[in-house]
This record gives sequence, C-alpha cells and structure tokens, in this order.
Amino acid sequence: MNQANRTSLWLVILGALLYLPFLGGVHLFDWDEINFAEISREMLLTGDYGRVYVNFEPFWEKPPFFFWLQSSAMAIFGVGEYAARFPNAICGILTLVVLYRMGRQLYNHRFGLIWALTYFGTVLPLLYFKSSIIDPWFNFFIFTGLYGFILFYWKKNEFDLELKGNKWLYLFLGGFLIGLGIITKGPVAYLIAALTMGVYWVYQRFRFYVNVPQFLFFSFSASLITLSWYGIETWKNGPWFIQEFNRYQYRLFSTPDAGHKGFFGYHFAVLLVGCFPASIFAVRSFWKMPETEKLYQADFRKWMKYLFFVVLILFSIVKSKIVHYSSMCYFPLTFLAAVVLYQIIEGKIAFNRAMRIGLWSVAGLYMLLTISMPFLAGHLDVLKPMFKDPFAVANMDAIVHWTGFEIIPGLFLFALLLYSLPKFRSDAWTAFRLLFLGTGVFVMLTLIFFIKRIEGYSQRAAIEFCEKRVGEDCYVITDGYKSYVHLFYTRKPKVTNPKSWDKEWLLHGAIDKDVYAITKIDRTEELENTPEFKEIGRKNGFVFYKRSKKN
Repeated sequence: MNQANRTSLWLVILGALLYLPFLGGVHLFDWDEINFAEISREMLLTGDYGRVYVNFEPFWEKPPFFFWLQSSAMAIFGVGEYAARFPNAICGILTLVVLYRMGRQLYNHRFGLIWALTYFGTVLPLLYFKSSIIDPWFNFFIFTGLYGFILFYWKKNEFDLELKGNKWLYLFLGGFLIGLGIITKGPVAYLIAALTMGVYWVYQRFRFYVNVPQFLFFSFSASLITLSWYGIETWKNGPWFIQEFNRYQYRLFSTPDAGHKGFFGYHFAVLLVGCFPASIFAVRSFWKMPETEKLYQADFRKWMKYLFFVVLILFSIVKSKIVHYSSMCYFPLTFLAAVVLYQIIEGKIAFNRAMRIGLWSVAGLYMLLTISMPFLAGHLDVLKPMFKDPFAVANMDAIVHWTGFEIIPGLFLFALLLYSLPKFRSDAWTAFRLLFLGTGVFVMLTLIFFIKRIEGYSQRAAIEFCEKRVGEDCYVITDGYKSYVHLFYTRKPKVTNPKSWDKEWLLHGAIDKDVYAITKIDRTEELENTPEFKEIGRKNGFVFYKRSKKN
C-alpha cells in the first residue's frame, strides 16, 4: 500500500478502537437519543421507510435518512443501544479518513494526519460519535458538500491545486451531498452552505465568482434527492406532512424549543470549553499567520473562517440553545487549529504562554469536575438544600455505587498536560500526538467511569420500570412531562386500538387493558386526583401509577 492508503487504514483501526467499544454500555438518553431510536424501531415494525413515526403517529420534525441508517443497524444487531449508536461510530471512522485525505490534498501527508488527529482528540466530536443523535452525519454531509463546491470553484478559476476531476462533477457532488444533509435533518443544510457562499461573495467585493447557471446547477443537484423524498411523500399521502415539517423548521428558529433558552454567547462558551484542546489553538488562527501559504490554502482558510462564523452567529441568533446546534463548527474549528499546530510543528509559530494558559484553564475545569464529582456524590445530603427542584433532589436518592477510582480521568488529564505541554518547545510533533491522543483516552475514561453513574441518577428508575413491562399487554404513558422512555423501553407494539392515543380515554374511559402512568414527584396532582389510578411505587423522583382494567 502507498502512504495514503496505509495511513487511512491506521485511522480506520484507531477510530474503530475508540468509537465502537461500549456503545451499548449505558441506556439511551432522553430525549434525542431515545426519540431517534424509537423512530427507527417503529420504522422496522411498520415497514414504512418513507415517513417518520413516533408512537406510531406521523412525526414531522425530522426527515428519514438517519433513521434508514439506524434501522439498518437494528436489523443487523437487534433493537438496542449498540445498534442505535452504531451509525455515528461509522461516521466517526469515515470522518477521520476524509479529513486526512482532504488535508493531504490541501497541504501534505503530515497536515492531513494533524487535522484527523485534532478532530479525533477533541472532546465534543468524540462524544458525538459515541451517541445516537443525528448531527454527526448531518454535519458530515454539509462539510463535504461545501468542499465539493470549493473544488469546483478552484477548478473553474484554475487555482494551482492539481484536480483531476471535471469541474461539473465537483459541483454536482457538492450539491448532492448538501441534498443528503437536507434529508438527514432539514433545509438548514442548504441554508448554511448558501450563507457561507454569500459571505464569501461579500468578501469578494460582490464579484460573481460563480455565475447564476452554475449556482442553479448546484441547487438543482441538492434538490434531486430532497425532492424525491418530498415528492414521494406528497404523492402518497398529500402535502400535510411536508407542510408540518416546514412549519416546524421555522418554529425551531423563531421560538425557544422545549424550554432550551440561553444567552447570546452560549455557543461561544460551548465551543471554547467543549472543543478542548483544539479550540485553544484555533484562537491563534484569527491573528496574523506566517505568509507561506499557497493561494488555494489561504483561500480555504478564508472559507473555513466564514463557515465557522456563519454557523456560530446563525445559532446564536436562533432562540433555541442546544449544545449540538453549533456542532457544524467542529470542522472549521479543527481545521484552523490544525493550521496553527502545523505551523508550530514546522517551527514557524511559537507555542506561547497564552496557549499554555488557555490549555491549563479549560483542562482545569475538566479536572475539577471529574475529581470533585466522586467526593460530592458521597456528600449529597450537603448538596440537596442548594436545589429548589424537588425532582432533582429526589434524583439524588438513587443508589449509585462510587468507588473513589472515578478521579482517575482527572488525574490522567493533569499528568497528560504536565508531560506533553513542555515538549512543545523541544519536540512539537511528539507533544501534539501526546496531547490529542491522550485527550481521546481521557474522554473514554470519563465515559467509562461517569456516564453510567450519571444515568443512574437522571433516568434509570423510569427505564427499569418500563423494561419490566416488556411483553406485558398494557398501555404505558407519561404524565406531566415529555419523554420517549415509555415507548422504546417497553418495546411498544404497533397500535391496534386508536383510542389508546386519547389521554382522556386512558384516564377515564372504558379501557381494554391495564394502564401504567409515570410522572415526576412534583407533577403528581392530576393522577392523584384521578381515582381510577393507584400509586404502585416511587423511586428517585419518579412516581408510578396503575389503572387496572375492570373485568
């Protein structure tokens, strides 16, 4: 094998070692993880792969592509946590290889490896590849689609990068990948790409760097796969589903969704802390850089800056503030970090005091959290008076076993920085690999030691209650709060009685089977005042009721 193929294979192995193990080691988390897994489970049960359902009712918030991947994994591995998270693990492996190949094309082998390892060893991207949320594939399609457009632009304008493909092929593939992004999560894929192109146009002093027919061809290729889904859905079921889907996309931008409010700088803070350690190096890229870049390298760096700020500002304006909304920034952020790291390794930029302070400051937050949490867990009675939420206080009653060894990730991170940072002055290439590979190990250790224990406080009581209902001929609902736990973890069968969607019928009607209800400790009023329901238990903030069918 040549160097490129050999390195790609090693990255596949590295990604598989980190992303594939332990995917099924902890329950899926409410809402998003369980919501998406339930959609895929119902897709398998109904055999309807063109429309998305939750609780066997049309669910217009998401298009179907990700659920095709997830339901395929469930068909192979069985319905469960591992299958639900498997598509994103594959996305992680693919991303490492693609970034290496892009970096090699733009610079050289070493830069490609730096970019791939930077992405590998950055906290939030790694966590997302261990999850079952939609965003990793969504972001991958947007980024590769925009890259295809950029290659078309360079080929058209005869940049000095050797490109063997036809310019129209690059343009078509770029648009087609954006189309895949649209049917993965929605039209915001096209919006992000178009806004980034628009910002580039502004900085080109409004010079049309591509003409109108070329842009229309790009948009047409993006619409091919999108309109196929829109068209088939409309032809089969009428326009209602698509209309509701588009209304939801607008509502998501204009109003805080599900109570997810936040301050304007929310995503700035998320990226600075969550994208450690890449974020610290990326900051340096916004200052003057050594003038050694080729024309296409400097141009790509501009594109990445524009993409970064388009996403950051767009989702800072959006009313809903959720961590993964700014996850598209991970690609440009890690590229900009890789540019700085490459220059440090080449000896053209100094690893300075500001970088060292930034790395220790953000790492200090992770150390403080991981080292203090086992201690705090042993003194929850001291913490309880600080919380006003009765449900949160009751969560702390969960029996979760802490050993004290949970401080290991924090100590490991401390030792990692203590050993690797001084090496940046004498052997930056080794220091870089130590820091980013070591951060990957730190994240894995944190997941192993903490995630199952955190889940034990937050939701396990409700999940265990639902798991006991698997195979029982009954209805299970939640009351007073939104959840998907009762659908996925009871393995709810296809609905045969349409009345079961009517809450009033479940509460007071002539039911045809027993009804179980789950609520939270501070939201019991409705069920307490419904004499048909009797409390059958409570645990860690959840209260369980049963209404028995009358013979």
